[in-house]
Amino acid sequence: MSRSTRSEGELMVDVMSGGPGQLRRTTSTAAATRQPGELLAARLAHAQRLGNMGWAEWDLRTGAATWSDQMYVIFGRDPADGPVGLAELAAHVEPADLRLLDQLLVTAVQGRGPAQAEFRIRRGDELRNLRVVLEPLDPYARTGPADGAGATRGVHGVVQDITGRRRAERIMSESRRQLLEARERAAEERHVMLALREAILPEPTGCLDLPHTRIAVRYVPAEKTASLGGDWFEATPLPDGRVLLAIGDVSGHGLPAIAHMAQLRHALVGLTMTGESAGGLLAWLNELAIHRLEGTTATAVLGHLDASTRVFTWARAGNLAPILVRDGVARPLDQPRGVLLGATCDQPYELARTQLTEGDLLLMFTDGLVERRTRDIDEGLSLVLAAAARLRGCDLDAGLDKLLADIGGPNPEDDACLLAVGIRDDAPAP
Repeated sequence: MSRSTRSEGELMVDVMSGGPGQLRRTTSTAAATRQPGELLAARLAHAQRLGNMGWAEWDLRTGAATWSDQMYVIFGRDPADGPVGLAELAAHVEPADLRLLDQLLVTAVQGRGPAQAEFRIRRGDELRNLRVVLEPLDPYARTGPADGAGATRGVHGVVQDITGRRRAERIMSESRRQLLEARERAAEERHVMLALREAILPEPTGCLDLPHTRIAVRYVPAEKTASLGGDWFEATPLPDGRVLLAIGDVSGHGLPAIAHMAQLRHALVGLTMTGESAGGLLAWLNELAIHRLEGTTATAVLGHLDASTRVFTWARAGNLAPILVRDGVARPLDQPRGVLLGATCDQPYELARTQLTEGDLLLMFTDGLVERRTRDIDEGLSLVLAAAARLRGCDLDAGLDKLLADIGGPNPEDDACLLAVGIRDDAPAP
């Protein structure tokens, strides 16, 4: 049986069994007998569909036009209506873009070489973006004088629908604009929050000058705008000669946390004038958090330092205990019991008493100093203890800066307060 007379079924059997024909292409009989010109035309048509691209030719002498199939798709035109003439293109172009079309046609028709432009056409109820490249059909066969000032006999054009690309670019541009606006709003909000914090909680420069003590304070804002929180401190002498020392942290971030921080801190300053103990003050702040700051919790450590006896009497509400640095050794103080402010109303806040000696240093801090997503809290506390041990005998203000550098700098996710208290040599002996 000759190859030309074999049935399609026999050919498929040969393909699957590796028979006499050893055919390597599983095509239909029609595809197998397609002429090279037909295959090339099919591939070109497929490439035009993939690129949403068509071609056209316009004969300037006869006015005849020839379009590829994809041109009708791009213009949304029925092939039965035939192609659009070169002079009729203006009727399809958006009026605002007619100047671009005119410039393109003048350049191409006068035979000056290839020219390209981008303009919009209206296809039904939508605008489509087209990129058009026109060139003289035969640059060596001009109808004008030999100096090149005349027109060519025709124009060849390639047209691509780039609506999807332009739409994606507009979406990206709008996204970038919105991102910039969001960053500007975030920067403005951060500026407002920092200004509000400074108004409520001025950041001291250098060391505070309090009786028989040297005190250095740092408020370290989070690196991320959205993480600016409600950390606060207080260090002030009282009428009875003692010094109130306190740090705290309100849950949450942003303006609500700062507003709640202001209420707790201002309440503490007023309640301190009653002479109540640290445990009693925390109990009152807890009542305030439960009944006036619904849904808010806070941590705090506060105490009274009696410079005449060098006794620090303190209590805590969920916060880590202060660190005592003595003779170059740093350790956390034993923690009295005390739950978060705003958590429950039936748990007492125990008092603790710490006898200090000349040269001792206390470091009070909020959890933003030791807690980070990238490391365990115990690892963070170990770093702080090691850095705190080096504070003895150095300037406290510069020492806190070095401590922050030694533990890795500011916390990206949370702000922190540090309050360092050193017993001066002129403090009375107990």
